[in-house]
Amino acid sequence: MCYHGKIFLRQSIMTTKLRQNDLLAVMEDAGHRVTDARRSIVELLDGKSDGFSAEEINHGLQGVGRATVYRTLKLLLASGVLCKLISQTGSPRYAVSKFGHHHHAVCVRCGRVSEFRDSTVERLLKSIEQDINGSIEGHRLELYISCNLCLSSDM
Repeated sequence: MCYHGKIFLRQSIMTTKLRQNDLLAVMEDAGHRVTDARRSIVELLDGKSDGFSAEEINHGLQGVGRATVYRTLKLLLASGVLCKLISQTGSPRYAVSKFGHHHHAVCVRCGRVSEFRDSTVERLLKSIEQDINGSIEGHRLELYISCNLCLSSDM
């Protein structure tokens, strides 16, 4: 789920893909040091347009420990600038957030992640909230698809 209810970026820069400097600023604003290892992780994330696993990040970096990768991903998740998705196999994948509140479509073939917003879904949630005893604090909507690139390679 990518529920951005607590992060200041929601109003300003979350309308387009976050860039390297934005990700570093999020860490600094949260009171975390920007080490060389974290800078390397963010640099690698900046080049990612699709979903990725923590292991893919770990393998893409020389000299950065696995624990540092996982801690940095956790920090970016908590800040709301990274989304954690669960693949159909149950393994976690991540994506750098491109929009404020959004949902995901995950290709079951190549792992590519796209984001979408839909007013119909939001209206449905408001309607459901009227029928439950409480307040919806968040939700997850992930569609598992075969993306157009994968479908075109079948032809």
